[in-house]
Amino acid sequence: MYAVIFRAKTNELDAEYFEMAKKMRELALEQYGCLEFTAVTEGSDEIAISYWKSIEDIKKWKKNGEHLVAQELGRSKWYEEYKVQIVEIVSEYNK
Repeated sequence: MYAVIFRAKTNELDAEYFEMAKKMRELALEQYGCLEFTAVTEGSDEIAISYWKSIEDIKKWKKNGEHLVAQELGRSKWYEEYKVQIVEIVSEYNK
């Protein structure tokens, strides 16, 4: 299993951002094999972690046309800066 960690410093977020974020989350979960998607914001810091079965699913998601539009809007409008990390989960345990 893999996780995509998205960390950003946000600019001012508008209604279009929240609508797009909801749509992208639903699309990833419903059509691209995303297993779980969690996002939190504190002040201007945002972190989102999504879990995936495979790197191939992540690559397909990254190339989705609607996601490409959202990425461009993020770069030009919503995010001051961001970082994306893709990690492989090698162990997991819980209570």
